[in-house]
Amino acid sequence: MTPSASLILASGSQVRARLLADAGVPFQVEVSAVDEARAKEHFQTPTDGMALAQHLALLKAKAVGKKFPNHFILAADQVLTCDGRQFDKAETTAQAAENLKFLRGKTHTLHSALCIVKDHEQIWAHQDAAHLTMRPFSDEFLTDYLHTVGDTILSSVGCYLLENTGTQLFDKIDGNYFTILGLPLLPVLEFARLQGILKT
Repeated sequence: MTPSASLILASGSQVRARLLADAGVPFQVEVSAVDEARAKEHFQTPTDGMALAQHLALLKAKAVGKKFPNHFILAADQVLTCDGRQFDKAETTAQAAENLKFLRGKTHTLHSALCIVKDHEQIWAHQDAAHLTMRPFSDEFLTDYLHTVGDTILSSVGCYLLENTGTQLFDKIDGNYFTILGLPLLPVLEFARLQGILKT
């Protein structure tokens, strides 16, 4: 089957792009210009992490979809919540340190949402959550960890890269690995097969 439309990833995330590429999915990248901070301010239920993630993903997909008719626009978003608090990506390593100090010894939730838009309409969506428990690491470990990873952690809402040394932060992980990385991959592959983007 020949796909009637090509897949566009509406995300600047290198991790999401690498996951799709490594899985053999043909796609191109078009970063959305959605102002996430403003969108969060106007969201009616900011304490609902999954609803917010789905809302942001849809905004991104529709924004990119305006420029690419007859394409499948895949967008994703991830929201971290812990003890009733919602976290954004840290802007500095100092802020990352404060976030990690808050999260250590606690269990937090990563809410990951995906959607696909074609011709201004959402035609597919998926949601998944993972629960991660950080061990009570020392301040000395945290200092060494931040020195080792540098600014790369600013790309992660949780200030860790689970695919690298970020695994050392955790005691327990309950959830799908791809979900934690921000792109629940298997449902995307199923969609791609149904649409003829990948062979069945």
